[in-house]
Amino acid sequence: MKPLLLLMLFLVTIATTPAQTKRQLVQHQLVDVQKIHPRIVIDLRYATTNNFMKKAVYPSARCLLQKPVAERLARVQARLEKDGLGLKIFDAYRPLSAQWELWNIVPNPTFVADPRKGSKHNRGAAVDVTLVDSLGNELEMPTQYDEFVRAARSTYDKLPKHILANRATLHNAMKAEGFIPNPSEWWHFDDKDWKKFPILDVAFDAVPE
Repeated sequence: MKPLLLLMLFLVTIATTPAQTKRQLVQHQLVDVQKIHPRIVIDLRYATTNNFMKKAVYPSARCLLQKPVAERLARVQARLEKDGLGLKIFDAYRPLSAQWELWNIVPNPTFVADPRKGSKHNRGAAVDVTLVDSLGNELEMPTQYDEFVRAARSTYDKLPKHILANRATLHNAMKAEGFIPNPSEWWHFDDKDWKKFPILDVAFDAVPE
């Protein structure tokens, strides 16, 4: 079979039709995180050029999660605010089509989930976050976001004490509300119930405001 025909068949197979998108929205409610908790800071990196791809991957900066996941994250925010801290989100729901873009640049499952298997981000059940102070300033962490080095590992300990303390504060707050840290990335957390949610390729603008 000719390569062009194979490609066309593949695209037809993975395409999400409007009817499929509608069914996904009915069954799986993606919500805007800031509508659940408006004081969570949003810095959706893949909607900008400030990411390892050096280009915008998302057409919108809307930060979406499955509603139970967003509500769990709001409880983390409330917990942190008691100590004058808060969350900043770098990434949340990621359409499967965007997962393919990332994989084509970094085909390494240690850092980017294989789109053939799907990512917890594709389910709207994972977040990439850091800590901010009461003025919205980021606290110092082991590495920059999406820096694919050993120091990004959640257990890496050859770091100054204040950085280890900041990471521990973030991880403890997230774990207390049911999020699971990713061993390879200090910033990545999965909702403990992520298996309940299917892989989605719903467009950002298909989710009601």
